[in-house]
Amino acid sequence: MSDMITADLVDLDLAAATKEEAARSLARRMVALGRVTDLEGFLADVAAREAQMPTGLDGGIGIPHCRSAHVSEPTLAFGRAPGGIDFGAPDGPADLVFLIAAPSGADDAHLTILSALARRLTDTGFTTALRGTASATTAAALVRGDVEPSAVQATGPADAANGGRGESSGGEPPTSAAPAAPGGVGAAMPAGTAGLEPAVSEPAVSATSEAVATGAETSTTVKSSHQKGGDEKSRAAESELARAEAAQAETPENEAEAPRAGTAENEAVKNEAAEGGDGPGAGEPSARPFRIVAVTSCPTGIAHTYMAAEAIERAGQEAGVEVAVETQGSAGFTRLDPGVVAAADAVIFAHDIPVRDKERFVGKPVVDVGVKAGINRAAELIAEARDKAARGEVTAAARPTPVEGAGEPGEGYGTRLRKWLMSGVSYMIPFVAAGGLLIALGFAVGGYEITGAKSVAEVFVWSDQSSWAALLFQIGGLAFSFLIPVLAGYIAYGMADRPGLVPGFVGGAIAITIKAGFLGGLVAGLLAGAVVLAIQKVRVPAVLRGIMPVVVIPLISSAVVGFLMFLVIGKPLASLQQALTDWLNGLSGANAVILGAVLGLMMCFDLGGPLNKVAYTFAVGGLASPTEGSLKVMAAVMAAGMVPPLAMALATTVRGRLFSKAERENGKAAWVLGASFITEGAIPFAAADPLRVIPSVMAGGAVTGALSMAFECTLRAPHGGIFVVPLIGNAFLYLLAIAAGTVISAALVILLKGLRRTSGASAATAAAPDEPKVVAAV
Repeated sequence: MSDMITADLVDLDLAAATKEEAARSLARRMVALGRVTDLEGFLADVAAREAQMPTGLDGGIGIPHCRSAHVSEPTLAFGRAPGGIDFGAPDGPADLVFLIAAPSGADDAHLTILSALARRLTDTGFTTALRGTASATTAAALVRGDVEPSAVQATGPADAANGGRGESSGGEPPTSAAPAAPGGVGAAMPAGTAGLEPAVSEPAVSATSEAVATGAETSTTVKSSHQKGGDEKSRAAESELARAEAAQAETPENEAEAPRAGTAENEAVKNEAAEGGDGPGAGEPSARPFRIVAVTSCPTGIAHTYMAAEAIERAGQEAGVEVAVETQGSAGFTRLDPGVVAAADAVIFAHDIPVRDKERFVGKPVVDVGVKAGINRAAELIAEARDKAARGEVTAAARPTPVEGAGEPGEGYGTRLRKWLMSGVSYMIPFVAAGGLLIALGFAVGGYEITGAKSVAEVFVWSDQSSWAALLFQIGGLAFSFLIPVLAGYIAYGMADRPGLVPGFVGGAIAITIKAGFLGGLVAGLLAGAVVLAIQKVRVPAVLRGIMPVVVIPLISSAVVGFLMFLVIGKPLASLQQALTDWLNGLSGANAVILGAVLGLMMCFDLGGPLNKVAYTFAVGGLASPTEGSLKVMAAVMAAGMVPPLAMALATTVRGRLFSKAERENGKAAWVLGASFITEGAIPFAAADPLRVIPSVMAGGAVTGALSMAFECTLRAPHGGIFVVPLIGNAFLYLLAIAAGTVISAALVILLKGLRRTSGASAATAAAPDEPKVVAAV
């Protein structure tokens, strides 16, 4: 992190009343250093990320962050706001603000900054030092890890003596303000890490140095307050260094070169330190600590994944429990050592997406919650895990915990069903986008007659345009053919984890064979997941448990799902699918308009949420077997989905004074997002004022969907926005429908926001009737 933050990127008197103003102030410093190329575009990306989930943390901390195409290199800026700024944390405003910017493709860089910073922020000494220093140079050195927090605290008065800057006469940060204790980390740590924690015992240093030197990805960490050799700070430093390096070493070579924390070699080092080395009582056994393994993950795999990991580790330290955490982040993950898992007394899953390779943990007491619970209730989870172990509650190999059991207590079957379906849809959409757009490109290049072309594997003329068109069409067709099997397979995966994949894919393939279509895929996925869960409830002899997930479950579940799909429910599903297709083809007049309006309302209700995905998936499912009716539905759905961001962009352009500065900036980006059919571009506006924005965009979306159906517009591509206009039937009327909905939504937003201002002014006047009125001369 040595070059990610400098004194020029630090503002110790951040004068900002809102999180938008804070982000703008810090972003200007990045622009001044040439690390951000477009201020407004970058701030729009920050706002879009902030709208997804608040970035405030307990303890007065805010960490706005994003990946952006407007960032030239990974950068971190820090601001200290004495008045506090609301970043949505449960305990109130934040006075320490960290703005993290990473290039759009730099997953590893973004992950490294966030994971390292998240761990430091849980250290009260680190945050206290940041609040106490009067020097921007020292603050930057603290964040980089060049200065120990204890050194800054100890030399606080010296800062004032040096003119309030805390710098040496040479202007350099006080990297050597406190000498390292004998056997400390000063010489052993790489540059830029010496300030992470004070004095680390030599055995811990040797293990850490070896791991860092080889670039090993060490996302597992073992900590224990029962260890006698070296203190807790040494283990915290080891965890910090290992995790900061974790996202930068993804190759199998690096994984093989160095031992991970928790492996036999590292455990030997730790055990030697725990027993006091060669000192008195060196060979005496010590009481075995309670051991917990944990897995953390979140949808983006960045911030919350690592915050939950650190919270659980620290809660384990405080409770005297040995904890090893596997962070399944966006840059991949390294599995916990099998020996560590085998020795664990209990397991904690803090996740919002399915835990990968979950079968490793069967036979252990399990606490299964969402990732936010891992951050906010870590101590309770540790206590619950110990309590379950004491009662002897375990998950048997034949009955692992269902993946989507994750979540807060009390989650109903309706919520779980939604998660299962969304799991399938989320994996299906890339196939839809890639296959559909390739098919559309083929039509654009060679016309619709390429559907009858021979296979390009047999006949391909390099100089013939129609051959290239056929190539695009056939590649897209093959990608599109995976749509229903992938949907079914990952619905089953969401229900029953990896054992559900085989019967899910088999059921989806059968749905295509018997022409049950999209409905058949949905039912096949749910059926496959249910069958696997039922098989897992059957207790089997220990000798068979090893082959259950590899042979027995795939064999039996595929046979059962195939039997049911072919001989029991397949024909009714195929008939229902055909009836739906006939109904769509027969729609005309008022019925078609009503369907278009309903689809428009669904697309705009939650702006990319579950209801939006249901409408989109319904439309895409029709493209698997395209007919005139299904092409009209696809056109209506995409047109309605473009309205919300376009309407907000228009409203901020026409009546900018009704919106905040950040909203006006988001409005500029919304033009491009809306034109590209990215409905989520309206989320920042809806989050700030849902009661006025959401009804307005729903009204416009309904009008656009209805008009698109009335004009009989068609669309053969599942995505692309205005960039696939050549593939749209009745393109001019299609654009007119989008424009009409956009204008209606924008007008309603402006009207409602204007009424709010008028009512606010009237209320203020009524509250102070006797005050003199001041009339400005014009």
